[in-house]
Amino acid sequence: MRWHEALKTLLIGLLLAFVAAPAPLPADPPFTQWRVVATYPHDSSAFTEGLFWLDGHLYESTGLEGRSTIRKVRLADGRVLRSISLPPLYFGEGIVNWGKEIVSLTWRNGIGFRWDLANFRKRSEWRYPGEGWALTQDGTNLIMSDGTAQLRFLDPHTLREVRRVRVTSEGRPLRNINELEYVRGEILANVWQTSLIARIDPATGAVKGWLDLSALVARARVTDPDAVLNGIAYDGRHDRLFVTGKNWPVLFELKLDTPETAG
Repeated sequence: MRWHEALKTLLIGLLLAFVAAPAPLPADPPFTQWRVVATYPHDSSAFTEGLFWLDGHLYESTGLEGRSTIRKVRLADGRVLRSISLPPLYFGEGIVNWGKEIVSLTWRNGIGFRWDLANFRKRSEWRYPGEGWALTQDGTNLIMSDGTAQLRFLDPHTLREVRRVRVTSEGRPLRNINELEYVRGEILANVWQTSLIARIDPATGAVKGWLDLSALVARARVTDPDAVLNGIAYDGRHDRLFVTGKNWPVLFELKLDTPETAG
């Protein structure tokens, strides 16, 4: 390769790296305080991609080709009460409940599934452009992340996109938005390969604050670089937040401190 061609390749690489870099965190971001209320066993073989709480149980999706599952899990001991495996070619991603169904994503196949909530039988398939990372819902729309700074709002009946918001931190796009959970009017989102959860305004996409869960990563005692924080579920009836990670042996129940409870 000639020297000028090599220089051109280098400059293009640097430019792409700059464009793809996530937005920096604010110099003095508002961090939400939290405390661990309880810990529960979690299947350390579960490559967690999605998590939600419904009617006294956790529902979890796991990833990796040939190992992707959707599960109903008992909180107290982590026992899997019901499970279905995805076809081996699919890398399972986020899940969410809607009515009597579970809606799920796959990573790079551009295909999702509708499952019967009661028996996990597949009801139908649906298609979407780009990657599928995570799902949550706000009672009106499903909300989907795709690894970019965009969040898609979907009609829960047709699964067609109705709008998007761009997630920003201090005005700059925040990429690698991963697992989602709608909590008290905000979207909580893992930022992939970090120990941070962003608190996102669903109307504007602006990051309102952060949860730094690096202490939990240490407590999980995982050394695999792929065993990152990933999995958020919320029990609205009892105001309980659950978090775990990929291949973590433990799931944590957290209580978030508000100005009324802090002190």
